[in-house]
Amino acid sequence: MRLGINVLGPFEVTVDGEPLKLAGERRIGLLARLAMNAGHPVSTERLLTDVWGESTASTAGKQLHIVVSKLRELLDDDIIATVSGGYRLNLAPENVDAHLFSRLVRLAREARDRGDGTTASRMFRQALGLWRGAALSGMSAPWTQIEAARLDEERLTAQEDHVDLRLTAGEHREVAAELAAHVKAHPLRERRRAQLMLALYRACGPSDALAAYQEARRVTVDELGVEPGAALRRLQQAVLTRDPALDLAAGTPGAPGVPAELPADTRVFTARATEIAWLDKAVADAAPGAPAIAAIDGAGGIGKSALAVHAAHAIAHRFTGGVLYVNLNGAAAGLQPLEPIQALGQLLRSLGLDGSAVPAGLEEAAARYRSLTSNRNLLIILDNARHAHQVRPLIPAGDACAVIITSRQAMVSLDNASHLRLTGLDHADATALLARIAGPGRVQAEPHAAEQIVRLCGGLPLAVRIAAARLAARPDWTLSYLADRLNDAARRLDALEHADLAVRACIAVSHHHLREEPTGHDAAHLLTFLGLLDTPTFTPAATAALAGWPEHRAEAALDRLLDARILEPAGPGGCRMHDLVRLYAREQAAVDLTRTERATAVNRALEHYLATAQTASLLLDPTSDGPIKAYPAGGRGTDLSTLEAAIAWAESERDNLLAAAHQAAADTAAPRTAIGLSQAVHWLFWRKGWLTELPGLLRKSLDIAQQGDDWVGLAMGHTNIGSVFQEQGHFAASVHHLNEALACWDRTDERFRKAGTYNDLGITYTMLRRFDDALAALDSSLALTQESGRRDHEASVRNNRVHVFYRQLRFEEAIEEARLVLDLWADLKIPSGEGIGQDTFADACRAAGRLTEAVGHYREAIRLQHETGQWLGEAVSCWWLGQTLYDLGRHDDARESWRRSLRLLEDANLLAAEEVHQFLAQPVPDVPLPIRNQL
Repeated sequence: MRLGINVLGPFEVTVDGEPLKLAGERRIGLLARLAMNAGHPVSTERLLTDVWGESTASTAGKQLHIVVSKLRELLDDDIIATVSGGYRLNLAPENVDAHLFSRLVRLAREARDRGDGTTASRMFRQALGLWRGAALSGMSAPWTQIEAARLDEERLTAQEDHVDLRLTAGEHREVAAELAAHVKAHPLRERRRAQLMLALYRACGPSDALAAYQEARRVTVDELGVEPGAALRRLQQAVLTRDPALDLAAGTPGAPGVPAELPADTRVFTARATEIAWLDKAVADAAPGAPAIAAIDGAGGIGKSALAVHAAHAIAHRFTGGVLYVNLNGAAAGLQPLEPIQALGQLLRSLGLDGSAVPAGLEEAAARYRSLTSNRNLLIILDNARHAHQVRPLIPAGDACAVIITSRQAMVSLDNASHLRLTGLDHADATALLARIAGPGRVQAEPHAAEQIVRLCGGLPLAVRIAAARLAARPDWTLSYLADRLNDAARRLDALEHADLAVRACIAVSHHHLREEPTGHDAAHLLTFLGLLDTPTFTPAATAALAGWPEHRAEAALDRLLDARILEPAGPGGCRMHDLVRLYAREQAAVDLTRTERATAVNRALEHYLATAQTASLLLDPTSDGPIKAYPAGGRGTDLSTLEAAIAWAESERDNLLAAAHQAAADTAAPRTAIGLSQAVHWLFWRKGWLTELPGLLRKSLDIAQQGDDWVGLAMGHTNIGSVFQEQGHFAASVHHLNEALACWDRTDERFRKAGTYNDLGITYTMLRRFDDALAALDSSLALTQESGRRDHEASVRNNRVHVFYRQLRFEEAIEEARLVLDLWADLKIPSGEGIGQDTFADACRAAGRLTEAVGHYREAIRLQHETGQWLGEAVSCWWLGQTLYDLGRHDDARESWRRSLRLLEDANLLAAEEVHQFLAQPVPDVPLPIRNQL
């Protein structure tokens, strides 16, 4: 039994070509709705909404089931399948006339684009012959009205496309009579008006064509209150001047020989739906009197050409004058970019000029090109451009034309252009591309290896394509095998080569172009330096230190690398490098620079970070001068003159600073730089509450100090690890490292430095509620600070004694000591210490039951710690302010304070977002672990 469903007219069901009587509004509606999605599931919810409409009957679902059963009895049990969440009509789409119509129209347009007008015309006739009247006529449900309008619009557009072909074939007399009726039925469709004018011009002459224009103008003015569109006005002008382009022999739109130069589309094109929609809009939105220009820029291998060609295939049918394509070789390995005159010669020949008619001079050729494109409806792809001056003479004159440009550099100087910067694929889309080429079964069988391959390709479509192509060419390889090869950074670029595709060559083209250009020499040279530094982003200041240049010179070179799309922007003043570009740059550094030059450059950059971090530490906390005296920087850093500048630098350079410290720790040639950087990072990160990354870095610092018998480095390293473990609640480990530190200090001649270690040990003992041990350690520290005359250190130690006193219920002593601490910080004029002192005073007041007084001190602590960038301390003060407000009955204010504390902990990565939500869901939240671990 061959079932057919027809909706291009009154709804009809046929069996083996004979009509089948079908009764019942809902049976018809349900079958029609399923037919519009033949072969695909339609949800139960959608069917009930569309077919049952506004019915509120509670039995609607049951009714749906009954209707489906009746249709199965009438047609076939298997014709309507029950699927998850709905139903599917098991019918090939071509058995539904609407789907067959769409398929035939698509085939007709493909034939037309190939230049096969005869086949195209036949296909259009077959498609249009399926119509028996208005789509879905006799059906009144809202969804049918929407579908009918869509189908009718497709029919009208197909008719117009067919008319273009018939005009090309010389059928202007036959077409003119038909168009007169069509125009009467659809008076506001300007494309039909234009076709009628052209047919009349060829069949009868200019006067009839101009009369048709005047009638079109009268209708648009009367009905819409506007003049006819630009295309119709342009056609009127061409008729008035008897433009030869209107003659059939001159190659009118759609004539035989209409250029169709698009390269073949790739069947594995993946994702980019947003970018395709942008392109679709960009080529439709032209400035008045100018062609639409869509310029796509992005790094090499990012998929610009593939996107342009894929999108152009989808919209080519709109351009009846044809599609021109020129590869400008702007980034082609081993090829020189086309000169504008060469590209113009290619375009002019595509437009019908023979070799002798193509002007030899650029200006004359450009003028001829503008003349030939002024009245045409062309899509022009200018692929792989290098510079705007290469492209500018190739922009057509006609406002019915559209241009798509691809380039690595942004063509920002082109007038009236819309710009799209193309970026890499996300993980899901890159995995989909890998599966399309290598095979979905292989990706599904090894999902972890697939994830690793995609990650190592960094979302670069070219890299993913090469990796997938290698897998497709070697079915004996597992994905794990290729992932292991890619995981070797030294061989990754070798692994990303296949046939004529290579990531290394793609990057090298841009590097070579910079070396060729007088203004690109610095940028080309800088690229090799950047491969030496492990920081995730690059700032002008750090880059200047790396290259040994003034900062303005480094900034200019970075800007040039950004323009060339070798680097990517990374916030104000910064840029980042794709991992594969970094590997290329590292290879080039090994070729272009000596070992000594490489080591010297890296050391300059690391010393820059050390010097700047030490400056920031002193501004944030003037008491942190110990590590700076022990490991002074050997170079200059960024000039930070204010506390605000230090806070901003530490926050913006967090990841770079950590990476620099790890790179220094891996370089055994500069142990003092490595230890100094680890100490500086500890001070900055500890004050911000960025604790997670510190133990691993500090252990590396300990190893370096151990290898060099550096007892000061060992003592400082153990002290810092001990303080981090204390903050994290690992109190036993903290005690161990702090006692190790004391033993190391005994091996040095810096016994006063033991004061800081004793102070940290006192804090840890306090957290363990070993109050006698805590006071003993703090008293030892206090004695050393007083002997050394360091009143700032004395204030810190006394501050911690307060916490022991009130825990021992010695409230008066605690408050007296806290007041002394505040006086010391005020005399020293150190706001960061004053903020800690205010928090401690508030803790003592809260413990003593002086809650109102505690609130004032907490608020002052929060203000000072916020101003001095002490995020963790601010979070602690906010939390206990919230507890104090709650105890005072101010519950709303308490929750606001807790919320602020939790957000600060989340920002410091000490709590996850889910944990924050869980705490806020509690009426009185439990004290978070990062708060419990603080005094």
